[in-house]
Amino acid sequence: MSITISKIAEIPAKESFVLLVGKDTDISQYELSTNEFHFIKEQIEQNKNTVSINQYKRWIFINVIEPEKEEYKTKENCRKAGFGLSKCLNKNKISKITLVDCIDNPDVALAFAEGMSLGLYQFLKYKTDAEEKKYSLQEIQLVSKHISNNAVAQLNVVTEAVFKTRTLINEPHSFLTAVQLSNEFHEMGKEAGFKVEVLNKTKIESLKMNGLLAVNKGSNNSPTFSILEYKPENPANSSPYVLVGKGLVFDSGGFNIKTGKSMDNMKADMSGAAVVAGTIYAIAKSGLPVHVVGLIPATDNLPGADAYKCGDVVKMFDGTMVEVLNTDAEGRLILADALSYAKKYEPKLIIDVATLTGSASAAVGRIGIVAMGTAHESKFAKLKECGNNVYERIVEFPLWDEYGEMIKSELADIKNIGGENAGAITAGKFLEHFVKGCEWLHLDIAGVAYFDKKDSYRGSGGTAIPLRLLFEYFKSIN
Repeated sequence: MSITISKIAEIPAKESFVLLVGKDTDISQYELSTNEFHFIKEQIEQNKNTVSINQYKRWIFINVIEPEKEEYKTKENCRKAGFGLSKCLNKNKISKITLVDCIDNPDVALAFAEGMSLGLYQFLKYKTDAEEKKYSLQEIQLVSKHISNNAVAQLNVVTEAVFKTRTLINEPHSFLTAVQLSNEFHEMGKEAGFKVEVLNKTKIESLKMNGLLAVNKGSNNSPTFSILEYKPENPANSSPYVLVGKGLVFDSGGFNIKTGKSMDNMKADMSGAAVVAGTIYAIAKSGLPVHVVGLIPATDNLPGADAYKCGDVVKMFDGTMVEVLNTDAEGRLILADALSYAKKYEPKLIIDVATLTGSASAAVGRIGIVAMGTAHESKFAKLKECGNNVYERIVEFPLWDEYGEMIKSELADIKNIGGENAGAITAGKFLEHFVKGCEWLHLDIAGVAYFDKKDSYRGSGGTAIPLRLLFEYFKSIN
């Protein structure tokens, strides 16, 4: 799947186009009849934000941009408007469209194009009538005085990275085992220019990553630990940023087996891993001057005869003894080994991304990302700002000492669950134990990683949230 976005100097003759205008923008220079011009003016006066003209050989669309008080909200409205228009274009079998920035606002034009392009994602691999279902729109052209070629190139790369990430999330476990996931990382590395090293089960055992090994015990499939690294010639950071992604390719809950419909979309429990790989893909392909490492522990969590059980004690990679009281709190076990391993890089900042807790989803639903950590408040502030810019918004939760009391164990050092309340935070406190001495941010994406129903340009199925947020963050700090 490929959507091409390009910048051109003027509207091609006899081709469909969109005018992005304000309420008072003069559009008399465009090829409109007197009747069409009056119709458009009348519709805008009636507060219609989108007006369409069918000239038979082509379509002309006028989209009115109404600025919000906060600019990031204006951009989000443009993304949604772009998605809405893309549905009309596909309905009318239009394969190419030109967006004209009539208000000289490149951010608005780029956001409109972004909403159109991201909304064109489809996962048709397992559809027998895939060719019939494919969208028609394949090319978006931009006419704007102020949009840079670099901005257009980055938008193309991010769109491609989001598409690849969504596809990884949407793949069923029948295809996407931990080993296959690592193979996909290899392919992404070849395309974008970053290194991939995959540790097999024997190597994982030699490193004594027993959190990952414990979760894998019920499976017939081998675990993997993938190390992704992009280091340009002259990186802006002397110490690497380390991204850690939860790679549960399927989570049954183990012996604490999930009930009802809660297992339906557990193929998506590796969304954090996919986002980390997709982010590094976008960074590398865009050539951002940042040294970044990705660590991805991957396995499935199944109730096989040898599966780990409640009451087991696991000696983690860093030597911590963990009492297991719920086998469905497995993500924090595999992440803990990876977070401990991350310290060997003496990182500038560690960021983990995980569909970690139902508590996070219950707290903020599919509207936001739950975040917490030990990083300096300036890093949190920058992350929140970037989240607003791309509308993948951050809600910060506290990590007060009292929450740490809730995961103390009578039998071992700590236990893998807290009490009935504050589940997202006690999960964060568990992870905090393994990053002592490091600046660290934890992003719990349980509510936003996978949508059962279509949500504008975010689509349905895997969303790739927060890939755009992380790319925006790394782009902004260099």
